[in-house]
Amino acid sequence: MASIGSLPCIIETKTDSSVLVHSIINRRLRFPFLTNRPRSSIEVCGINASAGGSSEAVGMCRGQNDWCSRGNLWRIKPLHAIGKSSAQGEDGGEPEDPLQATIEKSKKVLATQRELLQQIAERRKLLSSIQSGGLGDVAGALPKALARRGHRVMDMEVAYFQAYIDGVDFVFIESAVFRHMENNIYTGKREDILKRMVLFCKAAVDVPWLVPCGGACYGDGNLAFIANDWHTALLPVYLKAYYRDNGLMIYTRSILVIHNIAHQGRGPVADFSFVDLPGHYLDLFKLYDPIGGEHFNIFAAGLKTADRVVTVSHGYSRELKTVEGGWGLHGIINENDWKFRGIVNGIDTKEWNPQHDAFLKSDGYTNYSLETLKTGKAQCKAALQKELGLPIREDVPVIGFIGRLDHQKGVDLIAEAIPWMMGQDVQLVMLGSGRPDLEEMLRAFEHQHRDKVRGWVGFSVQTAHRITAGADILLMPSRFEPCGLNQLYAMNYGTVPVVHAVGGLRDTVHPFNPYEESGLGWTFDSAEVGELIHALGNCLYTYREYKQSWEGIQTRGMMQDLSWDHAAQNYEEVLVAAKYQW
Repeated sequence: MASIGSLPCIIETKTDSSVLVHSIINRRLRFPFLTNRPRSSIEVCGINASAGGSSEAVGMCRGQNDWCSRGNLWRIKPLHAIGKSSAQGEDGGEPEDPLQATIEKSKKVLATQRELLQQIAERRKLLSSIQSGGLGDVAGALPKALARRGHRVMDMEVAYFQAYIDGVDFVFIESAVFRHMENNIYTGKREDILKRMVLFCKAAVDVPWLVPCGGACYGDGNLAFIANDWHTALLPVYLKAYYRDNGLMIYTRSILVIHNIAHQGRGPVADFSFVDLPGHYLDLFKLYDPIGGEHFNIFAAGLKTADRVVTVSHGYSRELKTVEGGWGLHGIINENDWKFRGIVNGIDTKEWNPQHDAFLKSDGYTNYSLETLKTGKAQCKAALQKELGLPIREDVPVIGFIGRLDHQKGVDLIAEAIPWMMGQDVQLVMLGSGRPDLEEMLRAFEHQHRDKVRGWVGFSVQTAHRITAGADILLMPSRFEPCGLNQLYAMNYGTVPVVHAVGGLRDTVHPFNPYEESGLGWTFDSAEVGELIHALGNCLYTYREYKQSWEGIQTRGMMQDLSWDHAAQNYEEVLVAAKYQW
């Protein structure tokens, strides 16, 4: 493996030929992302994308026929200092003792390896933080699930290194436009965000030709790209414009996953000038709506050019075909209905598992299983109350909310229900950030009800885990929710969800039936405060009066297989369908 910024190295094939990947004097060949494909394929070890819309090949390049055939075995060795003959010593003088020279070089190699492994370990720790919301969770877990099913999987990220983790090739793109975004990966002006997404999608569609992961490039054979939301919806378009229109990658397929169609990459028609496509492609992006008129829409182009489209739940797939749920794209969605399939997301059961959760190993929390649910959850509840400064009471139900503070998540419904809740002897814990007025509202509620309400403005992974473990009830009154992951996390931790029955919430939270002792939580059918209070009231009544039924709900939630394995099998079926689509 060669890491940007690491010591110089040579990558060698089985022959004696070699290529300089990264030299001390930083000699680099540039090649632009052009639309007049096909172009000669260039194979390199690393990609260093520049801010100007072009990528930098870190080192020397060769054509694909010489480089990326799967039969070539590659290895990495330290590069000797440039400009010296093999007979010279380190200072360019007389030759040194061969044995001593070998020892010294071995020490340097070991030091370099330790440094590189440390860099990878540190950067690996950062992966979980370079994400945003449920989309980041899915993008991190689905590739690993597909890898476990025997597929060769590459995951494109923005940063600057390459690694092989949990069966997945991670390729990170280095560019100045991706820097300083740790706190908000969607930060900046609309044009700046668009340029980042353009560069990222161009790099993603080219990487299979360019980066020899594990010594062999993916090439243009049995490939399928999975693009997520509007941010990568340009990928199917570039695949068609750059390759298919030129007779290349004709067997490669693209699958576009819709996580939230409310965000579409909209802008003025003039934004087409940023995407670097032939003029006749403009019609794919044009969309008319009664309010905004004719505009530029990236999601529209992606939906038209993708071979298959996946939505993150069955319910959301149905909602997208309606005027209310399609957000102006319902016409295109209905025209391409044959492409669509709903697949409910899974969860990462290594990270979100009460038996092994790293955030429950300190501060009075404890790991627990289905067998130790009663005592373990009670201990986590007491630890959460203590940590947040609430009265430690086992008898009072703790209601949790984790999510963005905005209209979509139904936070205003919670605000309307606060007076009723404060009369029910409950504790409410809310974690999230978003609209400034709702953040201020959260602070005000805490100030008014010091013994009953805690509001954490911002986001903390640790606190999210601890609320999920310590709360009795998770409240999700979202007005629309394509899939939702928090209700899945909650059920896996024995926390009972109360949700608005939309999208993936309807698919995953089956209403409690007291006569059959079935169901996983409570649902309500319309985004009205009265409906929320009715569902939550029934939930609280069961919690207090019917402990056996309550424990049955918890047990059924924890016994589900919520892992990505089942979802990955469904994705496989979509990939196969796309593969044989002509």
